[in-house]
Amino acid sequence: MVALPGRAMMPRRALGLAAALVVGLASATAAPATEDEGPPRFSLPTESDRAAWLRPGFRFALGAGYGRLFGLGGAPSGNLFGPTIRLGLRLDERWSLLASFQYLFGFGVRFGGTLEPTWHVTRRLSLAVGLGFGSLVGSGNGREDPSPQRYEVETSYTFPDASTPFRGCSGAGLTGLVRGEYLFVLGPRSSTGAALEIFGQWTGCVDDTGDVEADSATPIVRRQWWPHLGLSLSWMVAWR
Repeated sequence: MVALPGRAMMPRRALGLAAALVVGLASATAAPATEDEGPPRFSLPTESDRAAWLRPGFRFALGAGYGRLFGLGGAPSGNLFGPTIRLGLRLDERWSLLASFQYLFGFGVRFGGTLEPTWHVTRRLSLAVGLGFGSLVGSGNGREDPSPQRYEVETSYTFPDASTPFRGCSGAGLTGLVRGEYLFVLGPRSSTGAALEIFGQWTGCVDDTGDVEADSATPIVRRQWWPHLGLSLSWMVAWR
């Protein structure tokens, strides 16, 4: 009996077609070997984010800074570091009215608060001039006590200068500042940047002798005025 070639070949052809179909499906479903999503990308501030900071409204900022207080006329000098809080209102594209509060350590403790009209020179750069009050507490370093000393005065006494400063200062006085600030917009609600500040302070240091005047029963104190100039650099984060 002679076999028919056509019939013997049919199963082989069917198996070949099935194998080719399986390979084709696997290739179609597999991800391309060269596909690469790359590192994640973060969106940059848009023009609308920058424009939002030009609109009037409330502003609040926190920062930390480091600086130096330079004594004049014999007043002692020292370093300062600590936090700053700034808040206020953006009035229009060019002007803001802000208030700053500082609590600095190192040279005793210095606390200051100023009211600051602020001019926005560009979208990022602003210049401010402030006036307010400042205080110093502590700042003693074992200096000799100037004369007349506590037991030598019968009424309150004010020293003519600070050529021989008190051992430490406890008092308050006027302070003023000039500040330049450069902020980068992070988004519609936040920005960050650096601030360079030059400030001056005139502090009335008061030393209570513990005695009172015989006639009026008012405390007998010694006073001494300490003039200072300061320079500080801080980094701020602001919100609107």
